[in-house]
Amino acid sequence: MLISYELLGKLFVFLVVAVVLVTGIALLLGAISIRRHKIIFPNFILFMLYLFYSPAKWICRVFSIKEEIVDEILIEVRNAVMLDMFKKKTDRRAVILPQCMRHPECKARCDPIMGYECTKCGKCDIKDIIEAAEKHNFKVFTVPGDSFVRKIIKSYDPGVCLGVACYVELTESMQSVSKFMPVQGVCLIRDGCYDTKVDVAEVIHKMEICDV
Repeated sequence: MLISYELLGKLFVFLVVAVVLVTGIALLLGAISIRRHKIIFPNFILFMLYLFYSPAKWICRVFSIKEEIVDEILIEVRNAVMLDMFKKKTDRRAVILPQCMRHPECKARCDPIMGYECTKCGKCDIKDIIEAAEKHNFKVFTVPGDSFVRKIIKSYDPGVCLGVACYVELTESMQSVSKFMPVQGVCLIRDGCYDTKVDVAEVIHKMEICDV
């Protein structure tokens, strides 16, 4: 039985419309969830926005919405879904920071397995995060890239992970790491290739909730 090109065209248009509609619903639910601080259908939101990540960003561009909202929704929904499991783990807690948070004059040595070994010189925020981590039983890793995250998971075998990165990298990392352990994420408030910034108070708060 031959299928006409016209029918194939109609099916393709129907599929595109369906994808856009369902992805739009997932975006709307995610935005409402963040605004109300109550997650609605979290598994649906995560599944649809990860599956149709690029179409979701396209929808945002079409409606002049900042594309980062897609990553923000995915991060916040993932945080909410895994929060209880994250808080219950009492040992082998890890904080993974991006190397771009280091001060441009940083002289820290980079271990081939564990990443940069901070000397606590105080020129960047990493020192404050490490000191807070020591109080709350977290180990801090400052890494040059995703390959180091995999090394840390293999060598240190953390039970939970708190990650800091830019929106896109944090979205991808949380998706992959959450397959192995509960995660939480905090986005950089100033990104780039070097001398980036994070809300240190928010990172510390994520560690503090594990002691409640």
